[in-house]
Amino acid sequence: MTATILVVDDEPDLEALVLQKFRRQVREGLVSFIFARDGLEALQSLERHPHVDLVVTDINMPRMDGLSLLARLQESEDKKSTIVVSAYGDMSNIRTAMNRGAFDFLTKPIDFADLEATIDKTLRHIEMLREARRRQAEAERAHASLSRYFSPELAKRLAASVGDSTEVTWREIAVIFTDITGFTSLVETAAPELLGELLNEYVAGMTDVVFAHEGTVAKVIGDAIEVLFNAPSDQPDYATRAVACARELDAWGEAFRERWKARGVNFGATRIGVHSGPALVGNFGGGRFFDYTAYGDTINTAARLEAANKFLGTRICVSATIATAVENFRGRPVGDLVLRGRSEPLRAYEPLSAASFAAPATSQYGEAFAKLEAGDGNAMPAFAALVGSHAEDPLVNFHLKRLLNGAKGVRMQLE
Repeated sequence: MTATILVVDDEPDLEALVLQKFRRQVREGLVSFIFARDGLEALQSLERHPHVDLVVTDINMPRMDGLSLLARLQESEDKKSTIVVSAYGDMSNIRTAMNRGAFDFLTKPIDFADLEATIDKTLRHIEMLREARRRQAEAERAHASLSRYFSPELAKRLAASVGDSTEVTWREIAVIFTDITGFTSLVETAAPELLGELLNEYVAGMTDVVFAHEGTVAKVIGDAIEVLFNAPSDQPDYATRAVACARELDAWGEAFRERWKARGVNFGATRIGVHSGPALVGNFGGGRFFDYTAYGDTINTAARLEAANKFLGTRICVSATIATAVENFRGRPVGDLVLRGRSEPLRAYEPLSAASFAAPATSQYGEAFAKLEAGDGNAMPAFAALVGSHAEDPLVNFHLKRLLNGAKGVRMQLE
């Protein structure tokens, strides 16, 4: 690339001398020169040639001297690197120029070998600055894209190496899939400004919870959110993180519902499905668009577990695959679900808080479920007794209704 140099000096012979001394570099396209006789003419020339890379200016000139020109150059947004030239005995002005931002200086009479070396050094410095700015701009763009998906600290770590960290690869991951009940009806009835406020607050709050657990927001599609763990960075405890995150998302979603209910808005419950397994994970956007996401059966299973909540009456449904990987998992079995499009059942669980897990009702549920799983005829009275004491428990009611309708066992076909 040709470097363009603006030489500002009122000596009439300087232009011819410079072009003669740099004729080889000009011929080879390494440099090109523009000349001006004073500071005002230099500013006019810069307006016509904003691509100028370097300014070489004398100090003592008519109309506008080199120091005034230097001050104007430093005021502009595109600060030009400048070499000042002055008489050897004029060190006071040279010192002022350096304090005003000049990159280097030369003394008169000009030694052209010294001028060439100083120009080369300055152009290298300019190129280094440009490369640093380019890298910074790339990092900022990467960080802006990554911040949509990852927690702030993780986004900072990934920004410098986005290509390496987000390349498409098979990974073992945990997936959370969330959805809101009755959201379509809300869209059809709510005013646009209210819907915008609702959804923005909801997604922002849910994202904050995900980032607090160092999860990755892979997709936000309307009211649905897809979250990944163990991607893009390794998280040995990814299953534990995912279930803890799911429970906090549930708590946040319920608190959000209550806040808006107090304002007269009936916002639906957040349903959550969690599963783990292999998936194809990475940036599928190519060079022009960043879209860090995951594909595969693991993602589909998490989405179908989310949908199973509607059938079961629960708000969180996690697979046995992830439950068994969680340290000290607390939850109760839901049943063996044959998800839509599947032929083999998947054991599912409802995660519980420590207090709920320790409550007598949970152990009573476990006993009733064991009877149901074994085909014991006492399963129905066991669930009936639970409904009598815990009528608000949707899962207990679900199993009792199944039994009253003649169902047996814990295998359930979901459509």
